Amino acid sequence: MLPTLNQDPNTLLLPRVNSPSDIRDFSMPELEQLAQEIRDTIIHTVSKTGGHLAPSLGVVELTIALHYIFDTPNDKLIWDVGHQSYTHKLLTGRREQFASLRQYKGMSGFPKFKESEFDSFETGHSSTSISAALGMTVGKNLGENGKKAIAIIGDGSMTAGMAFEALNHAGHLNEDLIVILNDNEMSISPNVGALSSFLSRKLTGRTMRRVKNHIEERLTAIPNVGENILSVLKKSEESFKSFFTPGMLFEAFKFDYIGPIMGHNYEELIPTLRTARENSHGPTLIHVLTTKGKGYEPAEKNPGAYHGVGPFNLETGKPHSSKGNISYTKVFGDTLCSMAKEDSRITAISAAMVAGTGLSEFSSTYPERFFDVGIAEQHAVTFAAGMSTEGIRPVVAIYSSFLQRAMDQIIHDICIPNLPVTFAIDRAGVVGDDGPTHHGVFDISFLKFIPNLVLMAPKDEEELRHMLFTSVNYDGPTCIRYPRGSGEGVELTDELNRLEIGKGEVLVEGDDVLLLPIGNRVYPALAAAKKLAELGFKATVINPRFLKPLDGELICHWAEKTGRVVTIEDNAVAGGFGSSILELLSMQQMHSVKTTLLGYSDKFIEHGPQRTLWKNSGIDTPAIVKAALKIMGKDPLKFL
Repeated sequence: MLPTLNQDPNTLLLPRVNSPSDIRDFSMPELEQLAQEIRDTIIHTVSKTGGHLAPSLGVVELTIALHYIFDTPNDKLIWDVGHQSYTHKLLTGRREQFASLRQYKGMSGFPKFKESEFDSFETGHSSTSISAALGMTVGKNLGENGKKAIAIIGDGSMTAGMAFEALNHAGHLNEDLIVILNDNEMSISPNVGALSSFLSRKLTGRTMRRVKNHIEERLTAIPNVGENILSVLKKSEESFKSFFTPGMLFEAFKFDYIGPIMGHNYEELIPTLRTARENSHGPTLIHVLTTKGKGYEPAEKNPGAYHGVGPFNLETGKPHSSKGNISYTKVFGDTLCSMAKEDSRITAISAAMVAGTGLSEFSSTYPERFFDVGIAEQHAVTFAAGMSTEGIRPVVAIYSSFLQRAMDQIIHDICIPNLPVTFAIDRAGVVGDDGPTHHGVFDISFLKFIPNLVLMAPKDEEELRHMLFTSVNYDGPTCIRYPRGSGEGVELTDELNRLEIGKGEVLVEGDDVLLLPIGNRVYPALAAAKKLAELGFKATVINPRFLKPLDGELICHWAEKTGRVVTIEDNAVAGGFGSSILELLSMQQMHSVKTTLLGYSDKFIEHGPQRTLWKNSGIDTPAIVKAALKIMGKDPLKFL
């Protein structure tokens, strides 16, 4: 059914809610009405702004119940990942700003300290909530006043090792910590692994009650003996329950396990949370069953597709049509499939981002050669390392910002032994509306210093294909970084060619200034060269292709010839591509060459459209033109 918003201000409840304290005297029917109003608001808003729809729809009642029972913000709610915090935002004084969700200079799609005192911890990546909540629990701000810290973590996030490290420590400390396991049997892609299977081995509250009532009825019918047996069974009830549910796992970590309970039923949620608040004296885990996408039929039927969505048609659920070129992600996925057809050594590895990294077709075409390891980037890297020692050529597809979590494994398990593993680094550069936790603006900086690692960046989608072919056939570790979004619209050829490692290409020749763009900054640099030509200046544009090893001979030749170099990158300037050029010129004693480095300054970049962020950061075509004019000693105001 299409969600509708009741326009009668006299009957709406959400406009009356400016703080969680406003809902604590609501009746159960009012709480149910509030949940519907919040769902309708989220669906209508996200249909216009885009966002994480299915995760937020799945926790509406749970969020309301948490704020209803706990004394927030004194009690701390820590949302793992944070993409399910839309209801939380609507209840905590941000209703009027909600229409600006994920819009430039608007409200973030994730918890942010600067937005509200109710946002207890900034999140964006998975599996951090239990560690943070435990730290808060032992911190002076909580330890001296008896307030609670409550971590809300999805079952998908429980596949990451960090969550279990925190559970282990919490059990050891025996602190008064509450963990809510939001079990919807999904992260982004369907959950995988033994843990997912174990969590699925559960009895619903309704089934458990039915079994229990049936046993009680039978035993009470037996005079004297039946009542004695029933008394013994009641004492053993928790052991019985834990045997048939995941309680045995969490109790092994010394957690008091409660559940599973239905996450859309206030009659189960509220008493359970109240009991945990009032009676817990050690670590407690509450297992809550929810439906991802609850309340919007398209999202319930296909929660993976509605995990994170762009603007869509409210009636059909279909995304608004896009006239953009084919995306880098799809080109990667299509190319890998065609290569795998000819090369049986190729396998693909995803860390719970099958569709997001373009591997859906590969996973269905070559299921025996595809591996989704869950939210476990560290394991994904070392798993690929082990596979490569047996003659396999693994391709690990991970977002740039998530690859940060596997730095040690890249160095220790891949690059020291010099193993032939390919990293397909999607979402390199700014990614847009998800903001600083998801921008991939550090990968050049944290990868280029690693010995043995070859690092490439394609100027367009056609070059990406050749780089992928080159990487898989190279006897060592390689990384290919490419941006989110559409390519340049160039023609894709049938034949794949191996590129010569460490060789760039000259695209335009000129004697006045050398433009050195990398990756998706090549085409803006070409446009800048064209504009400079119109102004009477001749620029050389080199596509380096390889960030490491650099084509030092080519770059130094043109740097010496022009005497002026402008580097442009969709990455932080600190330790980035431009820094590599400065190091190269210094080692060649080319101290007279003037240089300007364009990239992201030493600050985190907020959310906003990619083109806006490129413009604001000075790496678009007009900014390149201005930088070139300045390094040539010309006043841009006189020419532009």
